[in-house]
Amino acid sequence: MDNHLSAKWHQTFYTLWLGAFITGMGYSMTMPFVSLFINELGNFSHFELNLYSGLAFGATFVSQAAVSPLWGSLADQKGRKLMCMRASGVMACTIFITGLSQTVWMIIGMRFLQGAFSGYINNATAMMAGETPHSKSGWVMSAMTTAGIAGNLVGPLLGGALSGAFGYRIPFFITGGLMLAVFLSTWLLTTEHFTPIQRAAMKPMKEIIAEIPNPHLIFIMFITTMIVTASTMSIDPIISLYVKQLMHDHGNIAFVAGIVAATPGLGTLIAASKVGHTMDRIGPERVLKVGLLTAFILFIPMTFTHSPWSLAFWRFLLGLANAALMPATQTVLTLDVPTEAFGRVFSYNQSFQGIGCVLGSILGSVISGLSSYPMVFAITGLTLLINWLLVMAVRQVKSSTN
Repeated sequence: MDNHLSAKWHQTFYTLWLGAFITGMGYSMTMPFVSLFINELGNFSHFELNLYSGLAFGATFVSQAAVSPLWGSLADQKGRKLMCMRASGVMACTIFITGLSQTVWMIIGMRFLQGAFSGYINNATAMMAGETPHSKSGWVMSAMTTAGIAGNLVGPLLGGALSGAFGYRIPFFITGGLMLAVFLSTWLLTTEHFTPIQRAAMKPMKEIIAEIPNPHLIFIMFITTMIVTASTMSIDPIISLYVKQLMHDHGNIAFVAGIVAATPGLGTLIAASKVGHTMDRIGPERVLKVGLLTAFILFIPMTFTHSPWSLAFWRFLLGLANAALMPATQTVLTLDVPTEAFGRVFSYNQSFQGIGCVLGSILGSVISGLSSYPMVFAITGLTLLINWLLVMAVRQVKSSTN
């Protein structure tokens, strides 16, 4: 494992961390304001605007969920570095072109195409999972998640400021350029110790699942990824519209919406390192259980808030809890799955992430369109409670089989 501690290992880690940071930043620089961008492209009713916003968010993840297993199988044959380059290269093109959109359907189409080739952060995480000693897995998985989260924190603030000053198209052009830089740095500065596996020599997933001590746990981690992602995505498409309502359509709505969108990222960023070390000490499952229950509790006051600033405060606390969710899920997968199946398992995980994004964005836009924005928070909180019960149930199964 000496090579893992070499300068090359650190260079790869820092390059992928920065790439994941820029990917997260680029996403959050553009996505919280897509609903406001769409609103400028036509004269839409309240329901139409919510529906188109949900479709623009969900389009990426429909295609992502459909093609992720194909990319995962390819990653196990060709390596994760190539997958990172594929994702960042296509994102550079599609995000830039989105900024040129003249109709809502062009935005939705570009988002669909982007999803079919997406997966930089997941592939970067899978690449580091294969390059990292198990004793450091919790910290490295948290650090890689922190990269995207840190980007999600900076992105809305930068996107809000740029949108307010120059219009909603500029953040798309800037993000496209940054993703081109990610493509080049990943190509030139990362090293992957990867032995290609011939397609004929790859173990079938059924055989790999049969060798895992507790396959139910892996499936519940996929479900957890789906529900946690849905809980984020049910809120993201409507956050700027909800802030607009809370501010009674007065003031710098884009900037305040950017702050409200960014606060969970700040909380996660603050807590991530501590949570990562805690996972290495007491195990990721216990951390996940506490995180899910805390997140459920925090959605209760968010349902009853009447101010964008109190909403920002509760979302900041939610960010602290979120630091225990996706990293813990990915660490369980890293520790329980054979290395040769990382690409496929992480791609299945990405498919569930995609399904969660679709369900969440549809849930958020339909509930807010038919009922109210606070109802989205109430129902989202309940899904996290259900997730906690599932994790508790699979823990009981695990302890009874030991």
